Amino acid sequence: MQLRKMMLVLTALGAMSGLMAGCGDDSTSPGACSSNDECGESEICHPTAQVCVQTCNSGSDCPSTAKTCAPLGGTGPNATTSICQCSTDVLCNGGTDSESTGLVCSDLDNVCVTACTSNAECTGDRTCNTTTGQCEEGDIGPATCSGEGLSTCAHGQICSSGTCSAPPAPTCQNYNEFPNKADLGTTGPIIYKVDFVSATTEGTPGTFCASSSAPKRLRIRVSAYSATPFPNTSAELSDFFYILTNGGRQNAPVSSSSGNYTVTGTNRDQAQITVSLCVAADSRTNSSGFYFKDGNFACFQSNY
Repeated sequence: MQLRKMMLVLTALGAMSGLMAGCGDDSTSPGACSSNDECGESEICHPTAQVCVQTCNSGSDCPSTAKTCAPLGGTGPNATTSICQCSTDVLCNGGTDSESTGLVCSDLDNVCVTACTSNAECTGDRTCNTTTGQCEEGDIGPATCSGEGLSTCAHGQICSSGTCSAPPAPTCQNYNEFPNKADLGTTGPIIYKVDFVSATTEGTPGTFCASSSAPKRLRIRVSAYSATPFPNTSAELSDFFYILTNGGRQNAPVSSSSGNYTVTGTNRDQAQITVSLCVAADSRTNSSGFYFKDGNFACFQSNY
């Protein structure tokens, strides 16, 4: 009789030990496994949740927390393997009588995982919804940056108001009439800012705008960054174009005078280029377009 009592006590302790191990098992945490070798004999490592999950032939093989037996899915080597899948957060936490709330049934993977509190607790490029504790697909939103130009953004983006974003979409007539849109892209120099500098009447012989029909000199400064160094002088600048309102293209006219072409950056990757346009004496507005080959198209409206 005494021996039987002892055996019952040991059995109960063993069951409690197993239950405690199951409740505190780190396999419910993302990153708990990276391969099947790290899981039990009847388990596999879930490829995206990165937790060890029970394989099954039917729901009777599964624990009460995850009673649905269904194929893993996807395209990996275990795509047709059936695993125990959950259906609710409540069941993941042990049912309605349990006080546990630390687990959620992943909406993406249908397995019980620890509720996340930050993006760092999610796998891959998933992000944490701190309200639900779910790791969700999708971006965390625009990357933050400081200053302007490339900053810490990906090439082809610009830093605008503290976030990385695509340059403004061109909507001017210059762009609409432009027939060579195939020349545009995101790999060439990217124009991130265009500014009005000045509009002055010249017209005297020897000045930049000596023509009597267009004696007013309009200066527009174009700021751009490049993955390759800008040349030392404006005379060496190539594939930088000015687009008229009729879509016509010409090499952007840049004076060789000091201050019209400035290159900065440790890799000569930033340039401020002042374009000089000759316009009619009575003109008060100008629509212009600029681009570098394989770069973005920038529209600019000057009012002077």
